Amino acid sequence: MIQDMTDTEPESHAGLPQDAERFTDVYDRHFDVIYGYVAGRLGAQTADDVAAETFTTAFRYRARFDPARGSVRAWLFGIATNLVARHQRAEARHYRALARTVAEPPAASHESRVVTAVAAQRLQPQLAAALAALPARERDVVLLAALADLSHAEIAQALGIAYGTVGSRLSRARAKLRAALEGTER
Repeated sequence: MIQDMTDTEPESHAGLPQDAERFTDVYDRHFDVIYGYVAGRLGAQTADDVAAETFTTAFRYRARFDPARGSVRAWLFGIATNLVARHQRAEARHYRALARTVAEPPAASHESRVVTAVAAQRLQPQLAAALAALPARERDVVLLAALADLSHAEIAQALGIAYGTVGSRLSRARAKLRAALEGTER
């Protein structure tokens, strides 16, 4: 899970730094969580490029950041989510490929570790397939919650949707994921 950041960051309630040297603080503070979120969505190879593009875009449009609308962190996740949407076909292929993978039997070790590893490996293809089957809007919401650990308010800000819409999309996505995984935990 990605480390939780609070809205008490210095730039959360002020405009983004206009000069490049001060903008590096924003980059340093948020790159790891943005990278982690994108890597969870698209894979590590694509994450390098998309995370870098997120900060390039943020720097280019830093004058448009409105602190009255929320934190820099949520704004950056919104940019990252929009860039991930551009890679939607690659993301769907990534999840379809994970769904086709066959779990290799774990090496002999402690019994509890083996049981945990086998259960996780057995569920990975079904979970990947279920995520790939979700509509992009629902997948965005569930992955911002699960991978980025954003609050409903931050997700609403990041995606430019109403707070209530976040809850309904998240609820629908979770129900679909639960239904897809039913019977796999035997």
